[in-house]
Amino acid sequence: MSDPIIQVENLGKKYIIGHQKQERYTALRDIIANGAKSVGQKLLTPMGKKVSDPTVEEFWALKDVSFEIKQGDRVGIIGRNGAGKSTLLKILSRITEPTTGRISIKGRVASLLEVGTGFHPELTGRENIFLNGAILGMSKVEIKKKFDEIVAFAEVEKFLDTPVKRYSSGMYVRLAFAVAAHLEPEILVVDEVLAVGDAQFQKKCLGKMEDVSQEGRTVLFVSHNMAAVEALCSRGILLKSGEIQILGSIRQITSEYQKNILSATKLNEKKENISFNQTRKIGIKNAKVEVIKKGIKSYDLKVVFYAFSTQNLPNIGVGLKISTLTGVVVCNLAPSMTNYVIESLKNEIKCIFFCQNIEQYLAGGDYSISIWLSRPKVEYLLQVEDALLFTIPPSDLFETGVYFESNKHGIVPLPISYTVQELNLSA
Repeated sequence: MSDPIIQVENLGKKYIIGHQKQERYTALRDIIANGAKSVGQKLLTPMGKKVSDPTVEEFWALKDVSFEIKQGDRVGIIGRNGAGKSTLLKILSRITEPTTGRISIKGRVASLLEVGTGFHPELTGRENIFLNGAILGMSKVEIKKKFDEIVAFAEVEKFLDTPVKRYSSGMYVRLAFAVAAHLEPEILVVDEVLAVGDAQFQKKCLGKMEDVSQEGRTVLFVSHNMAAVEALCSRGILLKSGEIQILGSIRQITSEYQKNILSATKLNEKKENISFNQTRKIGIKNAKVEVIKKGIKSYDLKVVFYAFSTQNLPNIGVGLKISTLTGVVVCNLAPSMTNYVIESLKNEIKCIFFCQNIEQYLAGGDYSISIWLSRPKVEYLLQVEDALLFTIPPSDLFETGVYFESNKHGIVPLPISYTVQELNLSA
C-alpha cells in the first residue's frame, strides 16, 4: 500500500458574515453612537463573557472533514451549490488557511480554480506561461521544453504575444489549463472552470487529465456534470453543508448525489419562495412543473413560476435549463434564444414555459429544471439550480414495444429502423 499523497484531518473553515442594518446610509453621529455603545457594553459586561452582535454571524463552510488520497487517484469532489467544494480546493491549494484541523500534501500542486487564476492581465500569453511555471517551481529550461506543447494544446498561437486581458474567457481557460496540466505537477486540482470552454475543449481536457493520472499523478476534479465525473474519476467525495456525506466509489457518490437532488427539488415544490437575492431585491416563487397527459402515451410539459422584485428593475431576462440527474444539459433556453425579456419587473410576473408532445423529444426518465433571471449578456441576478423535477414515462416508439428509458438508452428516443442482410458467401 502506498503512502497517502494528501491527508486531511478534522478540517474546518469558518467565515464571519456581516448583516447590513436597514439604514440607507451611515452618518457620523451613528458611528459615534455605536462606538459609545460598544464601550458601554464592555464596561458593563463581566470579564470573559462574550457580547453577541446581531449584525455578525459565524458560517462554517467546512466542518470536521477528514480523508486520504493516494498517488495516482482520480477523485471527483461533488455536491450542490454551497456544499463547500471550492473552499476545500482553495485550502488544498494553499490559497486559504483552515480555521481548524490540518492538511499534509506531498508534492507540487497545480490549481485551476477560477478563470485566469495566476495570470497577470497586463502580460502576454507567452509571458504568463513563464510566470505561471515559475510560480509552480519550474525552471526556465523546464518551461521551455514544454512551451510548444502548451501553446499547441491551448490553441492560442495567433494571440501568444497579446496581453491576456484581451483574451476571451474561453481562451483564458484554455491557456490556464494547458499550463497547469503540462508543467508536471504531482497533484492537479481542477474546479468547474472547464464549463467555460466549448464541448470539444472539455473533451480534450478530460483526456489530458486521464493521461496525467496514468502517469502516476493525482487529479482532484470538481464538476456538476456527473457524466464527466464518472468518465474521469474512480473515487469520489460527496459534500453536503460543509461535511462529508459519503466517501467511496464514484458510482456510489453520483447515485447519492442524484438522491439529494430529488429530495431538494421536492422541498422546493412545497416552498412558496424558492429563492430571493437580498442584494438585487429579486426572487422566484411558486414554481411548479406539470407533465400533462393528453392521450395514450402523449404528454405536454408545462412550467410555471413567478418572478418578483421589491424595486423596479428594467430588462430582466428569464431562462430555463433542463438536465438529466447526472448533469447532462438537454435544453438551455437562454433569453437570447427565446427573447423572453421582461421590460420592467416590479411586484410580480407569471412566467410560463410550455412544450407539446414532450415524449417525442425526451426518453422516459427523471429530469431537473433550473431557472435563472439575468440582465441578458451582462450578468446573472439569480440562479436556482435543480429548482424542479419532472418524470417522463418510458415510451415504446419501436415496433418491438421495448420501453425507451434515459438511464439505459440515452436522452433522445430516435426511432431508427434497421435491417439485417444475410450474405451468400458461397456464391
